[in-house]
This record gives sequence, C-alpha cells and structure tokens, in this order.
Amino acid sequence: MSFGQGGPQWGPGGPGSQPPEWGTQQGQNGPQQHPQQNPQQGWQSGPQQPQPQWGSGSQTPDWGALAEASEARNRRRKWLMIGGAALATVVVGAAVAIAVVSTNGDDTADKPSDHLPSTADIPSKSSEPDPSFANTTPPPPPDPKDYVSSAKKDKAPLNAGTLFPDDTVTMGERSYKQGGTDDTKSCASVTHGDLGQALDSNHCIRVIRSSYSKGGVAVTVGVAVFDNDTQAAKAVKQTDSGNVLALSGSGISSFCTTAICRHTANSYGRYAYFTVAGFTSGKDVTKGDDDVFAAGDNLAEYTFRQILHRGQVQASAAATE
Repeated sequence: MSFGQGGPQWGPGGPGSQPPEWGTQQGQNGPQQHPQQNPQQGWQSGPQQPQPQWGSGSQTPDWGALAEASEARNRRRKWLMIGGAALATVVVGAAVAIAVVSTNGDDTADKPSDHLPSTADIPSKSSEPDPSFANTTPPPPPDPKDYVSSAKKDKAPLNAGTLFPDDTVTMGERSYKQGGTDDTKSCASVTHGDLGQALDSNHCIRVIRSSYSKGGVAVTVGVAVFDNDTQAAKAVKQTDSGNVLALSGSGISSFCTTAICRHTANSYGRYAYFTVAGFTSGKDVTKGDDDVFAAGDNLAEYTFRQILHRGQVQASAAATE
C-alpha cells in the first residue's frame, strides 16, 4: 500500500516531520519490525492497522514485567496476612496462659528457689513431741499346733467318738470300714514289747484305739495322750520293738497275735500315734504286701489329720473371741 508522495502524516509535527524510529521491541504480540522504506513508493507495510499515537521517542509497555510485578505484590500481601494471623494466635495463647497461672495461685506460687525465704524466716521445729499412735497391725492367727501341744490349752472333748468319728475312712481310692474302738487310762495294758515302759515313763494319760479293715487286711490305730508334746516325742523315741495290741471285734477277726505284722510310730503335739497292720488270715506280712503297707500309711495319715483338725478348731475359736 502506498501513502501519498509526501508520506504519512506522523504525530503533531505535521507534514515534513520525521517518522518515529521503530526498533525491534518485544511487545505483547511478539517482536515488532522496522517498516521497510522504499524511496520511490514511500513506506511499505503489511495490512494497515490503526497505530497508537505515541509522543516522540515513546516505547511499547512491557506487559510481562507488569504482570510479574502485580503477582509479586499479591504474594507479599498473602504472606503478610498469614504472618499477621500467626502472630495474633501466639499473642492470644500467651494471654490465656498468663490468665490461667494468675487464676490458679498467687504471685508467689512458682517462684524459683532464690525467692524462697531464708533459713531465719523458716519456722523452727516445734519443741512438742511428735504424736504417737498405737500399733494397729493385727496379731498373727493362733497356731493350731499350740492347742494340741499342751493339756492346758487342749480343752476340747476327747474320746474315741471325737478322735475317730467316721464309720468309713476314704483315703485316695481306698476305703476302710471301721471296726471296734477302745479307750483306757491303763496305757501299758494295751501294748506289747517296750512300748508299755516308754508310755509309763513319760506319764501317759490314756490310750484310745480304733480298728479298720479292707479285703482281708486289718489295721489298729492307738493314740497315746500326754500332758505335753515333749513327753509324746520321747515315748516314740524310746520304743524300738513294741507297739499297741491289735483290736479285733465288730466285724474284724483277731489278727497280728502271732504273725509278723507291719508297725509305725509318730507323734504330733501331745499325741503319740501307733499303727499295727496285717492279714486277718494270720499270714505273715512281707515287703511285697503293698495293700498292708498302704493300709497302715493311710490310717496313720488319717489319724494325723484328726489331731491337726482338733487343733485348728480350737485355734479358730480363740481367734474370734
């Protein structure tokens, strides 16, 4: 396109003024190129677009830089808002903590040790004696053995019925049926061997006997009673070959009169207890006769439990008085 021979009219200078000097500028729509001058035909350009009228020497604004500056201002404003909110939170928290401390105590509650009163300001220990309190620890329960170790404490009724009350004694898988019972104050009369002498020398008070049987095996238990546990223990130690006489009757035939039988002896408290076990058939007992040994051990254990139970009952009664 050709403008007149006089060229385009630029700016306020009117005809004859010089066209603006266009450099290659990076604008919003890409680089702008200098129009090419043709001396013969005037200024050539592409399709004619309306051009802004800038004053002499003006340049196109840098739109990218303006956008970056605006974004930077927005970021600063955002961080200032966040920082202000955080600072406000800290201030409110500190105010609440101070209020709580002030509410929970006076201004001396949490002072460090250098604010404590001096030694002279601390009240001295009172000259009055410290109060004393009675010992409230309950005494230990009475020992059941104490009540069967001395005639002075052993006051419960004592006879064949209280010492051997069961018609059938069951120990483990074995049950024994009770036969006859006997109670005598002539201790040596119901013994043989050296047992009578041991009982008399230690002042035996009485001997209570009871017999039991199971499957052709019979056992007699004899309990010798003394004033104290020392006498009972000595009587056991002083006998070697003696024992109580086997008690027959009430369904149990005579046994251990001439045959070899198994004997045991022991004591608990003021009671010395003895067993003699054998066959009702009169056969001698040998080491392999387990039923005889088991019967003697079972009835000895039963007798011990009866004596112990006697002490437990009396100790329990004393504890509740």
